[in-house]
This record gives sequence, structure tokens and C-alpha cells, in this order.
Amino acid sequence: MSPIGEQLDRLADETGFSGVVRVDRGDTVEFVGAYGLADRGHRIAMTPQTQLAMASGSKGFTALAVMSLVQDGVLTLATTARSILGDDLPLIGEDVTVEHLLAHRSGIGDYLDDHADAAEYVLRVPVHELTTTEQYLVVLAGHPGIFRAGERFCYCNAGFVVLALLAERASGVPFHDLVRHRVCAPAGMTDTDFLRSDDLPGRAALGYLEVDGHSRTNVFHLPVLGNGDGGMFTTAQDMQRFWNALFAGRIVAADTVAEMTRPRSDFESASNLLRHGLGFWLYRSGHTVFLEGCDAGVSFRSVHDPAARLTLTVLANTIDGAWPIASAMAGRYAPSSERGR
Repeated sequence: MSPIGEQLDRLADETGFSGVVRVDRGDTVEFVGAYGLADRGHRIAMTPQTQLAMASGSKGFTALAVMSLVQDGVLTLATTARSILGDDLPLIGEDVTVEHLLAHRSGIGDYLDDHADAAEYVLRVPVHELTTTEQYLVVLAGHPGIFRAGERFCYCNAGFVVLALLAERASGVPFHDLVRHRVCAPAGMTDTDFLRSDDLPGRAALGYLEVDGHSRTNVFHLPVLGNGDGGMFTTAQDMQRFWNALFAGRIVAADTVAEMTRPRSDFESASNLLRHGLGFWLYRSGHTVFLEGCDAGVSFRSVHDPAARLTLTVLANTIDGAWPIASAMAGRYAPSSERGR
């Protein structure tokens, strides 16, 4: 066994990690490991091919779908949300643009409290009613703006659902299909999709959280079908396909990738100095790009260094399971790429 395999095996055993880990360098798979159970009730083991939720990691996919429409002239970065929303969501200001939303600099009010305990937080509408983008209007409404557009960075889940709504209305194509056809298909991501939590296929892992001392699935905590701010399922192999396709210009053109990974905001997180572009997280040192997500029963990080063609991906079906593993991998492979936020 490789040294990284021995280290991760020990750490997985110590932390009770449940998920999939993969390291790719160029066209070589340096390590892949699966730990724990994808389905605790039926004792189904995790495998490298297991599909796991990526929570906010799918914001990057939303951003790419939107930017592909920008390339096609359907939208522009200067398009205002108000010009497409019409009378809907009147609390979103006239000055909020597509670029502001992509960069988390819109200042609009959020429908989710990003600092709330994910095990306790529940939406204010029945989660089974959130299956289409238009159905999110009821949860997006009623949240006043918190600052003028462009003033500063503030992470906002609602902004990416608004982006999904704008993309869907402007293109006339359902948002989920936009992501499938404009992002997943050109990247060859055959195992990545928006999956209903009440109708998961056999290779998809259930997400788990602790409630009153008992292990529960996350089916009541998240929308039954994800949307612009999160909820896709993927595999570790598909994330390697994603990064390769992105930086090869197969999803959007190379100059669009450069625009999306150009820093718009610098800030200090709890553990690192970070930047954010358009839908993608960046480290201040170097050109490493990453996507990350955390929610009830989900933790995910996929880090890519395009110069070294190095990809580190961790997917877990628990709230915090991915972080110790991701930190250990970062320390071994990319010391500057410590845990982001």
C-alpha cells in the first residue's frame, strides 16, 4: 500500500470517515479509496463508483451553465436580474447583475442561514415541493438586501438559485437540462446529475446526520431535488473528468475559464487566505482552484492545480466527514491548499 493509502486508512478509522477519496496526477490515478457505508440500514459498502452529494460544490456547475449562455449572447455579465425577473422578487435591487450574483457580491438577502447548525436547520416550505426552479420563488421572496451590489463579498446561496432562474427564463430551457447538456455532457460526466433524494439509484449514497443521538438520513433537511445553489450527485472519477474538461476548454472557452478564475474578492477565512472568482474558490498563493460543499449529511471538496494537473477529491455522506481527510491530503500534496472555509 502507498504511504498516502496507509495514512488515509488510519485517519478514516480514527474519524469514522464514510466516503470516497481520490488523487489524480495527469492521467495517472495515484490513489483511490472507499470507506464506510453508503446505506447504513442495508449495510451497503461505499465503493469508488458510489455517487455522493456535493452540496454547494455544484455552484461551479451553475456558474458554468450561466457563462455558457454568456458566451452564446443569451446573457451578459451586465444583465440585471431585474430585467428578467419582472415583478418577481421585488426586494432584489435594480443594480444587481449576473456578475454580482456569480461573485457573491450581489448583496441580496439569503434564504439560508449559512452559519446555522445543518443538523437542526429546516426550510420553511415542505422540501418535497422544491422540484423546479420556479417553485423556489416562495423561499427566495421576502429577504431584504443587506448592502449595495458590488460593495463586498458575502456568500449567498439564494444568489445561485436566482442565477438558475435567470438562466432558465432567458434560455427557455429548464435549469437542470442546461447543466446536463452544457456542463456534464461535454465533460463526459456520466455519473453526475441532479437526483431526487426520495428516488435515489442503487449506486447513490444516503446522507446521514445525528439527531437526538440517533443516526438519521437527510431526506427531510434538503430540497428533494437540488437546484442552482447545490444538490448534485457525482463520483470522484467524474470530478477528475470535470477538471480536465474545464481546463481543456471543452465546457466553456479557455478565455471564459480565465475570466471565471480571475479573483473578484480577497478575504481571510478561519484557516486560510482565500479568493473567489465567478463560481469558483481560489487560494491566494498559486493558481489552485477548488469547489466545496457542506450541508446536512454532505461534505465535499475537490481541489485542482492545473499547472501540476493534480486533483484531490473527497466526498463524504456526513456533515463534517470530509474535512480531516481533505486536510491530510492537502498537507501531503499541496501545502498551500489547506482547508478553505
